[in-house]
Amino acid sequence: MTASPVYFVRTEDVAGYHPANHVGTLNRRIIGRENVGATQLEVIHGTIERGKGALPHAHPGIEQVCYVLEGRARAEVNGHAQELGPGDCCFFPADAMHVFTVISDEPVKLLVVYAPPYEESPDRVIRPE
Repeated sequence: MTASPVYFVRTEDVAGYHPANHVGTLNRRIIGRENVGATQLEVIHGTIERGKGALPHAHPGIEQVCYVLEGRARAEVNGHAQELGPGDCCFFPADAMHVFTVISDEPVKLLVVYAPPYEESPDRVIRPE
């Protein structure tokens, strides 16, 4: 008997992990190769603690979008910075050095989209020299 394809995912059913080059961050890969078979993109649900976030880094050949669900954060990319709140999003081009830091008292919850998939591979991150 062949298993049915998976199209629907509950965030709370996905195991969390702490991504490299981030502090105070718990991610859940809600759309990816492992659970739904996605090969062209990846969607992450992230929760970031107050004052924490992504340290400066870039992803070679990978575009990234962050969409804020709850809380407030400051995003920086290529010398540009902006405060983001619920309903706001930002785009980090491939190879662009970026930073994302929680500035609200409450944690930030966000969706992160990578294309192509990042898959938390250490060889797919660039840190500042």
